[in-house]
Amino acid sequence: MALFAVAGQPSATAAADPAAADGRATTADAGTGYWHTSGRQILDANDQPVRIAGVNWFGFETDNHVAHGLWARDYKSMIDQMKSLGYNTIRLPYSDDIFKPGTMPDSINFYNMNADLQGLDSLQVMDKIIDYAGSIGLRVILDRHRPDASGQSALWYTASVPESTWITDLKALATRYQGNPAVIGIDLHNEPHDPACWGCGDTSIDWRLAAERAGDAVLGVNPDLLIFVEGIQTYNGTSGWWGGNLMGAGQYPVELDVPNRVVYSAHDYATSVAQQSWFDDPTFPANMPGIWSKYWGYLFEQNIAPVWVGEFGTTLQSTTDQQWLKALVTYLRPTSTYGGDSFNWTFWSWNPDSGDTGGILEGDWQTVDTVKDGYLASIKAPAFDGGGTSGGASSGTSSGASSGTSSGASAGTSSGTSSGTSAGSTGGDTGGAGSGGCTAALHVDNQWDAGFTATVTVTAGAAAVNGWTVKWSWPGGQQETSGWGADLAQSGSAVTATNLSYNGALPAAGSTTFGLQGTATGAFTVPTLSCTAS
Repeated sequence: MALFAVAGQPSATAAADPAAADGRATTADAGTGYWHTSGRQILDANDQPVRIAGVNWFGFETDNHVAHGLWARDYKSMIDQMKSLGYNTIRLPYSDDIFKPGTMPDSINFYNMNADLQGLDSLQVMDKIIDYAGSIGLRVILDRHRPDASGQSALWYTASVPESTWITDLKALATRYQGNPAVIGIDLHNEPHDPACWGCGDTSIDWRLAAERAGDAVLGVNPDLLIFVEGIQTYNGTSGWWGGNLMGAGQYPVELDVPNRVVYSAHDYATSVAQQSWFDDPTFPANMPGIWSKYWGYLFEQNIAPVWVGEFGTTLQSTTDQQWLKALVTYLRPTSTYGGDSFNWTFWSWNPDSGDTGGILEGDWQTVDTVKDGYLASIKAPAFDGGGTSGGASSGTSSGASSGTSSGASAGTSSGTSSGTSAGSTGGDTGGAGSGGCTAALHVDNQWDAGFTATVTVTAGAAAVNGWTVKWSWPGGQQETSGWGADLAQSGSAVTATNLSYNGALPAAGSTTFGLQGTATGAFTVPTLSCTAS
């Protein structure tokens, strides 16, 4: 996400939009193939409007050289949870370091998780994440976040990473994912800021001209991609968030050799990132729609081009931040009313370890900040067809331990907990009967006044299994509301969980896990589980 700008000029911030529960304007093949633009809308290969409503999952741009949280979770479990919450797109930040030969990911846990990532370099892990996301109907936007892992840059090049390297690496990505429509496009550079200009004509600092050079290079090797172009910081003396100022795009549009490929991207943040003058306006928050329209919304309102709020986020701790997010969600247009004719977005961030915003997940990398997620409910949008992507399914979860696993915590980690949620009591494990070829144990990870999260561990018996089904009955009024890593269904108090394609095959004595979140009133005893292998 954004760093702070120079005195008086705060940085740009991330925006995201989860998927809508109502399923408005969705069809069986929504999002088919590669996408293009028409006026302010993004259309799929069948000319159906689509809406990007997702999350930022950062880490490839850091010195871990891989998406964060894989020290705590299996990557497929993480992506399953994103989809279960209604997010349909992942923005994956990266730095050019991952293109250096021998760059390996750091801080991946291979014990009972992520088995098929072992031994892969950073780009190969990115392949796995993209392929699996595409196979379950999610789309991915690749974000050139930093020239190297040391930090963001005002311009698209630095002394150590020249423009030629930037373009070479963009072309390499475009070539790598040619033929895989799970990757819908590339965000060319994250948060250009002063001295970057728009339309000034100086090729060393004119971001609009640089975006045209890079966009044409990308489309020259993969003409099917969307090209996402962020704003700058200052235009004609008016400053805002880094990457959030698109005031010049109307007069000086980005024009590429392949038409109907440009999506403009703005970043917008709350006071937990930095203070801006509009937060002190006596009319706040009623003044905010006018601010957004001036900086970037006019492009959508005047049917010039689609607009994607690529980052937006907040800790939600202050009243001002709460009012800001409520107003922004309203401005982005509810899916139930407008369907795909809306602003696109990806929330910053999925990760809890974003120091000044926190994330959708809390510090345990499992529990959902239901308050923050709830603000986004009206602008979430349906997932897309998963049939046209390369599947990415692996042969199953391995039980073997791996050496070298590290915690991977980053500086400035924020728990991101929502109000009213306690650290929670934890319940004990309850084993299932072993006669079905497998056993299952449920552990309550967190419990608060109105809900809980839990992890279920499934373990094969003396022989390998090709699939499993776990059943139990809640002892009280508990209700499963979302799950990941398994196909869960509840009828009355009875719950049935079956394996997904990637975690059904277990070696003898091998294990895998799945998780769930639910509602509950008061403490409850952990149920007894049964497990049947197939």
